[in-house]
Amino acid sequence: MKKLCLLGLALCMAAMPLAAAKSNTVTLVNKSDWDIHHLFLSSSDDEEWGPDQLGDDVIEAGGSFKLTGIPCGNYDVKLVDEDGDECEVAEVDVCSGGETWRITNDDLLECEGYGE
Repeated sequence: MKKLCLLGLALCMAAMPLAAAKSNTVTLVNKSDWDIHHLFLSSSDDEEWGPDQLGDDVIEAGGSFKLTGIPCGNYDVKLVDEDGDECEVAEVDVCSGGETWRITNDDLLECEGYGE
């Protein structure tokens, strides 16, 4: 069962006009000081996490990663950094036809329960 963090990860999404898109591309930009080693998505209606979207890849500090073909809908997102710290956020709307999620130190620390 997914345990969701009550503190929000500030996933800043670049707004694009809403289109009747069936799938979407999401670019994750890691503006934090920590490498992201795992990224899990699941439909907000599911109880289990989907597969690690990064596979063998790592989103290094200062780097980015592009996910393509994500069906429109609401997702729960879990990030795991280089220290094994987990950050989960619920009900992320993925449906605008092109989005950028910027992950900062403050986002990760707040989500892990260390921020304000």
